[in-house]
Amino acid sequence: MSGILDLLSSDLGKTIISGVAGSTGTDQNKTSSVLTMALPVLMKAMQRNAATPEGAQGLMSALGGKHDGGILDNLGGLFGGGVDDSVKNEGDKILGHVLGQKRQGVEQVIGQKAGVDAGAVGSILKTAAPLLMGFLGKQTRQNNVSSQGDISNLLGGLLGGSSAQKEQSFLESILDADGDGSVVDDVAGMLLGGNKSGGGIGGMLGGLFGK
Repeated sequence: MSGILDLLSSDLGKTIISGVAGSTGTDQNKTSSVLTMALPVLMKAMQRNAATPEGAQGLMSALGGKHDGGILDNLGGLFGGGVDDSVKNEGDKILGHVLGQKRQGVEQVIGQKAGVDAGAVGSILKTAAPLLMGFLGKQTRQNNVSSQGDISNLLGGLLGGSSAQKEQSFLESILDADGDGSVVDDVAGMLLGGNKSGGGIGGMLGGLFGK
């Protein structure tokens, strides 16, 4: 199974990055940087939420209904006419549900490392979140996901089930952001630390954002 970051380097991913950048008025390279950091974090948060039967059932219900992947079938129409407020409102709900009170801190850290303000990060994520859910909806159907174990395995596979401990600790730490501002210093070391040429999420982040 390809990882979530492979999506961003695919033709579909490039279309999404370009469309989100245009819709939010953000530089395309910075939009790509934000999504490279944010998508694994969102998926790790979903994986956490799916650790309970109720959370898993709620996610599977959403992926089998409203977020079944149909949004990805006409990206030209979605981005060509300007992203509808209903899409952004849905994205806002998704982020609130997935990240909860950690949302402000997560957006702050990602903005600091990507060189954009937290408001722009929020706008990018509100536009991209329904697309991520649509991608997961398609993956759910293709992999016949029907149980809590199935959805956890799907998310783990897309994140890279064999991720190094340092990469996992980055994801865990950014999700532990409490929004009080101190998280920037706490997480910056993990973003910049380790082997910058390594593989997986940590290596890609180090290569993109390491000094």
